[in-house]
Amino acid sequence: MLFKWFPWRYLIRRWARTHGFLDPVTLLSRLQRFAQPAEVDVPLELLRAGIAFHARGLLNTRVIQQNLDWVWPYWVQRQFDPRDESFLPRGFSVSHVNLTHRNWTAVGAPDCAALPVVDPRGLLTPFYDGWSLDAWIVPEQGEPLLPSRSLQARQRLDHDPQGGPVVCTETSDAGLDLHTRAHVEVADGVPVCTFACRAQAPGPAWLAVLIRPFNPEGISLIEELRLAPGRDGWAVDGLDCVRLSPAAERSLFAAFEDGDLARGFLDRAERTSVSCDVGLATGAALYKLRPGEPREVAARVRLDADAESTPVFPQGRAQPWRDALAGRAQARLPDARHQFLYEAAVDQLVLHTPLDAFPGPYTYKRFWFRDAAFMVHALLCAGLAGRARRVLDRFAHRQTVTGYFESQEGEWDSNGQVLWILGRYAELTGEPPPAAWRRQVIAGARWIVRKRLSSRGKAWHAGLLPAGFSAEHLGNTDYYYWDDFWAVAGLRAAARLCTAWDEAKHAAQFREASEDLLAAIDRSLDRSAHVRAHAGLPASPYRRMDAGGVGSLVVSYPLRLWPAGDERVIATLAYLLENCCVDGAFFQDMIHSGLNPYLTLHMAQALLRAGDSRYKELADAVARLASPTGQWPEAIHPRTGGGCMGDGQHVWASAEWILMMRNRFVREEDDRLVLCSGVPAAWLAPGEALSFGPAPTPYGPVTVHAQATADAVSVAWQADWRDEAPALEVHTPGNAPCLVRDASADRVTRPRAGPVAGDQDKESAR
Repeated sequence: MLFKWFPWRYLIRRWARTHGFLDPVTLLSRLQRFAQPAEVDVPLELLRAGIAFHARGLLNTRVIQQNLDWVWPYWVQRQFDPRDESFLPRGFSVSHVNLTHRNWTAVGAPDCAALPVVDPRGLLTPFYDGWSLDAWIVPEQGEPLLPSRSLQARQRLDHDPQGGPVVCTETSDAGLDLHTRAHVEVADGVPVCTFACRAQAPGPAWLAVLIRPFNPEGISLIEELRLAPGRDGWAVDGLDCVRLSPAAERSLFAAFEDGDLARGFLDRAERTSVSCDVGLATGAALYKLRPGEPREVAARVRLDADAESTPVFPQGRAQPWRDALAGRAQARLPDARHQFLYEAAVDQLVLHTPLDAFPGPYTYKRFWFRDAAFMVHALLCAGLAGRARRVLDRFAHRQTVTGYFESQEGEWDSNGQVLWILGRYAELTGEPPPAAWRRQVIAGARWIVRKRLSSRGKAWHAGLLPAGFSAEHLGNTDYYYWDDFWAVAGLRAAARLCTAWDEAKHAAQFREASEDLLAAIDRSLDRSAHVRAHAGLPASPYRRMDAGGVGSLVVSYPLRLWPAGDERVIATLAYLLENCCVDGAFFQDMIHSGLNPYLTLHMAQALLRAGDSRYKELADAVARLASPTGQWPEAIHPRTGGGCMGDGQHVWASAEWILMMRNRFVREEDDRLVLCSGVPAAWLAPGEALSFGPAPTPYGPVTVHAQATADAVSVAWQADWRDEAPALEVHTPGNAPCLVRDASADRVTRPRAGPVAGDQDKESAR
């Protein structure tokens, strides 16, 4: 009651004006006029994340620019260099954050929640948001090799069958060669991150393994460092977690007032501990290098030593990589880059689903239903249904008593996404939907029905979901079609699930509600058409055509609510291709302000479904944008090629790559499966064999093979159909679709080139 009658606004305005500030009440009121009225302007979760992000940026502002003689992480070295194309002026930047090279790669073990990250120059951050390990070569004569200052480095991602992903970084200059390897192993139930260094120099030099008070986002404070009594490890702020092998031959430490260790490195006196009040303690273990002789040193970090990462195994134990990947769909692709990206994507999807699904190892190491739906869909399509089921079973505890699946308040897409992916699980596995899901499905579908606005009246948003915060960074709060299309798909899925549970009344109710909402969307588009003067789909009825229209493509991919050739979808794609692409990839103006890999793949999937060969150009662009370790940040700077927004490793993008590869070989369309419609002619060189599978489908798992000779292309399939074999539509480049209805057929052979349209009955199927 006190809040309602007390004159807060008057007091705030008076205080602001007295101190020479803008009136915040009036300013906020003006800002809100640019958005549709909504229950929540910005979700509290995003405000918390934003405050934490820029708090780090404020610390960076205080520290970095006044100490540019330090050896900082790679992004700082480039972003603060006025001669570099990554340079950003800082005059009006309140906080200094990484906006040009947000790239890193996670290493880890299946079912382990701890995800160390490695930056583009090998800087290893073992603990979430913590300090880092680095390595230098310092010759006794000449310039040192400092990887973060090197413009040239080679990085790759290997997969150890026993230890999983390994990030290897090689830096060389003037005869100095430094190789580092970062990976995670589980020994006696304990996850250990290893930072292995191999160095070689042409003359007398030292290999330095360092502990640094920063990471790929900026400063991460260290107040105390201490060398272990046996000189074989470090205690960091009282936490004994780093082991060195062999023991250090020399030990250096420095506090902030001593300057960075790089200054006068070899002239510094031996120290075995340091305390730093401002939190910029740094240390180095030194190892003598003899001319021309390589030397290896390793630093190992117990990942269970950090309270932020407990429990490191939410499932209670580790799972070997062999077991985690058992049964996955195998891809055999003639394009080595595409093949590598598929394997890397599967690994990362496993790493980021220890129990819940995390769309990133750092900035996005938290849960959203939106990302989880796409990630689980990729797990299902890659044949990892058990892992998918584990994530899905966790959804119920995030459902409120009203039926709302809440990961962020004020976003209305989540219920549709949850119901859709629960339905996809039942479709793709062929299992009866679990009885434990029944209550949450009915409550979730009822929430959508209640949440819709009234269909009465002629408002452009009549019958839609309320205005909400942009779920897909599409702009200010608005009546987003993205939310509505997901709701339609969710209601349809709920109806199918209720039918399986013999809930006929609920099934009919949700089916009718889905069709009514779809009709409301059509009315909304018709009523607002004059605003756009374009046949495409906008982000909302109150928006002209802009980059936000990419969200409305969800009606085609992945939901397939409208036919593949719907003119509105085709017009939307034409608009986006002409107006919103940079260097062959989709550029998202809203929030991201960068090239967006997963939205580019959404466009590619819609084009593939429409039979438009330009899908290949977009998929190839995404392949080019991947880092050397096979990862994509959420958005990519069009000049630097580095990440400029979101997590430096966006696992939703990895999920989309898996789905793109699967749909190239087998995708669903109405009452049939479409085979090889996304296999380009360049992959079908004579003698080349390619395949994908076993890929789960609503009819049973299938493995698709394609092989070419000089004159023909053969498409074969091996399937374990649950009931009758479905109709199959086989596409090969340059040929009309061939419809196969013969249940005994397992192969189609087509001429190597032919008409793009014609009489399907003339094609042979055997």
